[in-house]
Amino acid sequence: MRSITISSSNEFIDLMKIKVAARHISYRTLFHTILILAFLLPFVFILTALVTLEGVNKCSSIDCLGRRLGPRLLGRVDESEKLARDFYKILNEVSTQEIPDGLKLPDSFSHLVSDMKNNHYDAKTFALVLRAMMEKFERDIRESKFAELMNKHFAASSIPKGIHCLSLRLTDEYSSNAHARRQLPSPEFLPVLSDNSFHHFILATDNILAASVVVSSTVQSSSKPEKIVFHVITDKKTYAGMHSWFALNSVSPAIVEIKGVHQFDWLTRENVPVLEAVESHNGVRNYYHGNHVSGANLTEINPRTFASKLQSRSPKYISLLNHLRIYIPELFPNLDKVVFLDDDIVVQRDLAPLWDVDLGGKVNGAVETCRGEDEWVMSKRLRNYFNFSHPLIAKYLDPEECAWAYGMNVFDLQAWRKTNIRETYHSWLRENLKSNLTMWKLGTLPPALIAFKGHVHTIDSSWHMLGLGYQNKTNIENVKQAAVIHYNGQSKPWLEIGFEHLRPFWTKYVNYSNDFIKNCHILE
Repeated sequence: MRSITISSSNEFIDLMKIKVAARHISYRTLFHTILILAFLLPFVFILTALVTLEGVNKCSSIDCLGRRLGPRLLGRVDESEKLARDFYKILNEVSTQEIPDGLKLPDSFSHLVSDMKNNHYDAKTFALVLRAMMEKFERDIRESKFAELMNKHFAASSIPKGIHCLSLRLTDEYSSNAHARRQLPSPEFLPVLSDNSFHHFILATDNILAASVVVSSTVQSSSKPEKIVFHVITDKKTYAGMHSWFALNSVSPAIVEIKGVHQFDWLTRENVPVLEAVESHNGVRNYYHGNHVSGANLTEINPRTFASKLQSRSPKYISLLNHLRIYIPELFPNLDKVVFLDDDIVVQRDLAPLWDVDLGGKVNGAVETCRGEDEWVMSKRLRNYFNFSHPLIAKYLDPEECAWAYGMNVFDLQAWRKTNIRETYHSWLRENLKSNLTMWKLGTLPPALIAFKGHVHTIDSSWHMLGLGYQNKTNIENVKQAAVIHYNGQSKPWLEIGFEHLRPFWTKYVNYSNDFIKNCHILE
């Protein structure tokens, strides 16, 4: 202690000893204190930030913040965290527990809360009921999805009322109107049908409306329509109606020939025995026309795989019209080069340059379908079409080989006639029938991928854009720029399930002023 002397003003001197605490705080101690505070403050700041992110910013007082930060600073566990851990534990226990038969489940979350209040659920009972509700909702969603896919499949496989009406009315017109029966083409143009200086297009279909769009769009997009010759092939039941349409609705100066399958002498049972077998084979008919759900375990299959299976069961795949493309060299023996078109395409650009494409001695000019990013159409390789667990498929094919597209193909018929493409096609069809359709499921493309192996010349993808019947998110700018757009897939533009924003590219070529179109109320 130290003594301090204090003097008064009246000259009376009192000596007082005041004890003052010694100053023992050194600069070293002060430095250490500051150092510790500098170390602790960032942790306090981080904890404060965490609490704020969790919603503590709603606290309006230091006391509130202290109650939340205190346990963290002292290493104590927040009650809410403990509660959450306990609940996770209960959920894990319930996840392996059998759900009792006959357990009554609430219809909604509000009903669940009401039942909890009324029945005084404990945490385990609540977790069990919640799990049962979630599983039920998942099953309901899956069943709804599969039902939607089935309905879409039936819609895609059926004939719209308007199109059926059009066929019937035109068939009746054929029998009552001589002009509807006039010769196509006129006698003076018959030599043009085998003149290789013209551009010959081949279309096989029983859809009159679709055929009219293909022909109209091709002619309207051409710089030299007078050079166009269309060979339209249809079945016997549609022949009269198809003939009536093009007899009554000229596309002059282009030339149109209508031929029924029954009018080709070459198409006899002796020449197409495999196709006869395909159409009469009981297993095949049951596969394409039977119950598509029977035998399918919907709990183990995902909706996309189920959709693909339904697509492969379209009845069109056993239609002779769908297989006719493999016989083009025999059906048109005088033609050297043709462009084959499907009935679900629209032509938006002049196709005359296709006749100048050098196929390099190959038979089939086609667009490859393995160069895109989408999963449905333009990323297809052979593994997407064939069952590579089958020994014959595994032996002869490469799963990574790029696939190509039907729908718009340039065929060099002179080169084709020098190959055994047709025989190879028949041979593999027989093998697939023998194996009970276990080698592939989907239509005419898989056997063609085998038969044309080594005979395909790749053409630029801008000539043929696919997938407008599959993909709702198709890029509109790409659609506008493509020479041919292809509505392959279930959502055809003439069906109600067609994509509305893609339909106008097709409907612009439908003649809505035509009396038959108006009277049948097509796509009103």
